[in-house]
Formats: sequence, C-alpha cells, structure tokens
Amino acid sequence: MDSNNYFLLLMNSYSPVSSLPLSHSLIHMNGACLELGNHIGDAISRIHFAPQSNNLLISSWDTCLRLYDVEGLQLRYEAPSDAALLDCCFQGESVAFSAGSDGIIRKYNLHSEILDTVGNHDDIATCIKYSDQSSLVITTGLDKRIMFWDPRIERALAHSKSLNTEVESMSFSGFELMLAIGTSAYVYDLRNLDGPLQSRNSKVGSRIRCITSASSVRGYAIGSIDGRVGVEVFATSTSTDTEYTFRCHPRAKNGNNHVVSVNDIMFNPRLPGSFVTGDNEGYVVMWDSQSRKKLFELPKFPNSVASLSYNHNGDVLAIAASYTYQEANELEELPQIFIYTMDEDQFGSASAVSSCRKPSCISR
Repeated sequence: MDSNNYFLLLMNSYSPVSSLPLSHSLIHMNGACLELGNHIGDAISRIHFAPQSNNLLISSWDTCLRLYDVEGLQLRYEAPSDAALLDCCFQGESVAFSAGSDGIIRKYNLHSEILDTVGNHDDIATCIKYSDQSSLVITTGLDKRIMFWDPRIERALAHSKSLNTEVESMSFSGFELMLAIGTSAYVYDLRNLDGPLQSRNSKVGSRIRCITSASSVRGYAIGSIDGRVGVEVFATSTSTDTEYTFRCHPRAKNGNNHVVSVNDIMFNPRLPGSFVTGDNEGYVVMWDSQSRKKLFELPKFPNSVASLSYNHNGDVLAIAASYTYQEANELEELPQIFIYTMDEDQFGSASAVSSCRKPSCISR
C-alpha cells in the first residue's frame, strides 16, 4: 500500500469525531499541486488554513499575500506590498495579518480588500500570530522585541517587551504563548504581559527552528536545525512532565547522524497526539507522540518543506514545498503547494489499517 492510501486509512481509523464529507474536488486532488494561476515568484514563508473553511492563506518573499479557495480551486485574493512577507495569520475568516521585511505589520480585509498598517518593528518583522483569547496580534522581529497589538483601536500597540535576543518561532495554546529562542523554549502568560518568560529546558541540544503547541494536551513539539524533534507535555494534577527527543532520520551507514533542519511541525486537530514534520530535504513524516512511533512518510517533495497546515477538520493537509534560504546548495525550483486529503467513505476501517505495514519505531 502506498503512502497516500495509508494516510487516508490512518486518518479514518483514528478519527474520534465525525465531520462533513469532503467535496468532490478535494477527494480527487490527493497529492495534487495547487494551480495558482500566476506562479509564486519567490520563496513561500507560511501557509495557514482558515479557522472554519478550506481557504488557505499564503505569504511569500515575492511581497504578495494570497488567499486560495482549496475546495473551489480558485485564487480569491492577492495583495502585493513593498516588502517580502515572512509570516502571516488569520483573524477569523475575513481578516489576515502579515509580518514584513520592512518591519511593517499589515492588516488585510479579505472581503473589502482594504489594506491597513497596524504598526512596525524597528527591524525585520519575523513572526506573527493572532490570539482569539486575548484579541491581540503578537509579533516578533530582529529588533529583539515581542510586541502585542490591539487591531481594534487606532493606537494599536498594547505592550512591548525587550527580549535581548531573536525569536525563531512561536505558537500558542489558550493564554500560553510558546517561544523558540536559541536552544530553549519559553512559555509566556498572555494574561500577565508584564510577567516573566518561563524557560523550559530543551533536550534537543541545538538551535530550535520551529515550535508548535499540542492540540489535545498542554505542551508543544519543537524541531531543531540538526533533525531532532523534542516533545514536552506539561504536568497536570495527576501526572508529571513528559519529555523526550528523537531524530527524524535514522543514522547513515557510516554511523553518522543525518543532519537536516526540521522546518515545521503541525499537530492534527482530530488525532490526539499525532503530528507531521516537514524538513529541509523535502520529507513529510507523520508521528504518534503517544506510542512514540513513526506512522508513515510521504514521497519526497521537489523542494524543501517550508510550511505545513491542517484544515480545521484535520482531513486536509497543505504542504508548501519551497526553498527556504537556509543552505547555499538548496534547490530553487518554483515554490509549490500540495494538498493531501482523506475520504472516510472510500477508505477502510481500523482493521484495514492494522493489516497495513506496521509503523516503525522512532529512531533515537
């Protein structure tokens, strides 16, 4: 059984809740490349599915923010700017934000097509997230500051904090903001903006490239520049902290570790404890954090995997295959976005999955 069908069978067997059936167009584009009309002219920095639809937000170094209707197979919105866009995020279904290389934080009304400036960093803006709980836009930049913006008011800057270092990646769950800084992860309470960052000792041992909060428990996963993944689940009233690390690739025949950056990690909202990793060599792998096993690996993509995103149901995975400017010898094929889907009516049950090849154990 090939990886695509195994993905579909696996999703069907693990799904704890029912969902709306996939549209005819989505069912028939498993592994297909999106046709965006005009090619994306430079590296893709981020892709994000909307909170409640199959609209995909795309930011790129070619200065454009794009909104693509994956289900309707149509480019809905395209807005050029004056700088490369290094990150993007949604606020609901109709508003988006981007972080630019000129430091500017831009706000886009995707319906009226009005473009506004929220504020700016003193250097390149690198990361951006929107928190539904606090109604704040959170940004970081090479000016070594984390800024909190309230887009509902004219003087939008609500708080600013100096970090004295650069943030590589950030994520959040509820009121907990997770930051990747150097070789460590930090947790910041959005209910206390004047409070300290709480350091979480990371065992990956090298610079962290990405951090993503878990979807079903309090915790996160981090990916490093040398191919390690670390998973930490926070302690509860009935359990202690759980933390472990593993390498995404087994050792080579000469015994050396295969060193390649893990660029993005995404937890599936429907499969408790499962997540996918995308690396700089173009591989996407699905893991089970509870059993600590590798579930499957998709065929290698033509570029590095720059960004990953699940839709709100967890039954559609978007993969941005794009160079990332991390390595001198990196392939510079045209950026592409691939879509993988599953159809619960067409593909077997849990017993079918158990008859497939067994998942392989995580390589330490």
